[in-house]
Amino acid sequence: MSTDEKTAAAGGPDYRTAGARQLEVLIALVLKKWWLFFTVGVLAGIAGIYYASTKKIAYQSELTFALDQAGGESNLMSFAAQFGLNLSSNSDVFTGDNIIAIMQSRRIVEQALLSSDTFDHKPYTFAEYYLKQKNEDVPPEKQVKIHFPVGVERASFSYGQDSLLFQLFTEFTKNYMNVDRPDLKDNIYRVNVTNASEKFTKDFTDTLVAQTNRFYIDLTTKKSKQTVDILESRAAAMKGHLNESMDTMATTQDINMNPAFSQGQVPVLRQQSNVRVYGTAYTELFKNLEVARFQYLQQIPLMQIIDDAQYPMKKIRASKLKTGLAFAIAACFIAFLVIWIRHLFQLRKRAVN
Repeated sequence: MSTDEKTAAAGGPDYRTAGARQLEVLIALVLKKWWLFFTVGVLAGIAGIYYASTKKIAYQSELTFALDQAGGESNLMSFAAQFGLNLSSNSDVFTGDNIIAIMQSRRIVEQALLSSDTFDHKPYTFAEYYLKQKNEDVPPEKQVKIHFPVGVERASFSYGQDSLLFQLFTEFTKNYMNVDRPDLKDNIYRVNVTNASEKFTKDFTDTLVAQTNRFYIDLTTKKSKQTVDILESRAAAMKGHLNESMDTMATTQDINMNPAFSQGQVPVLRQQSNVRVYGTAYTELFKNLEVARFQYLQQIPLMQIIDDAQYPMKKIRASKLKTGLAFAIAACFIAFLVIWIRHLFQLRKRAVN
């Protein structure tokens, strides 16, 4: 029998694509092993439901704030222009989404973790209490032995403490913290923190925002504060020189009430000149000082809280239905991969034989 005859006897040529033939094979395998997929799916679903029922309830905080863009700068420029000063603005240094990066930075998160609060009527750092929560779910031999007691300076930490603190920072920013801008059209930001303790969730959120605000103020007002301090010091010194010259001039005049010679007026004239010089310098310093104070005040505060993280917190429970379905689908997929790989191995074995 020829090749054509064999093809005709088999029902004609097969014009299906390789993908279609593979799909038919897959469907046939699934239908043939339906009882296996059903059994695996049911068992995995039960395991998922049990897993969801054993998960602890988590609490999620939500705090919203608006950034203060250091408004009133046009008034500041007009005020400064009256004294012949030209002040540049740096209000946009940390506006916009930069505040999100600041709040999620290692420095801010670690400072918040090392801040202390009261839990179970005892003082704990947030890092210490979080580790206490983690140790409750593991056997004693696997519990973390490194601690972060209250009041210990960050500079005195050991290498192990530094490494663990960095690990906690990574865990928090990845799994338990979220800082975002819900609507890009608005200048409003949202902070979410999740933890098994409702008090921890609220207090850590408040501490994180407070640390961010403090850091921002210190950073953005550092130059202005230094300027104010320098001008206050120089103005006080100039005021002292002015008062001293005035006292000296009065004393000199008392000594030389009726001088016989014009030479006796020289000390008085000299002090009068000093008073004029010191008075003019003090006036200019005082004007600059007032402008510097105004500029410094314009940069505070950073954030305006809209909604605090208030009790009760949002409860987050693992859905038994969703978890069960996820477990069942994942188990069936794994079972299918095993069967398919086994099928491919058998086809290769037949081809070799």
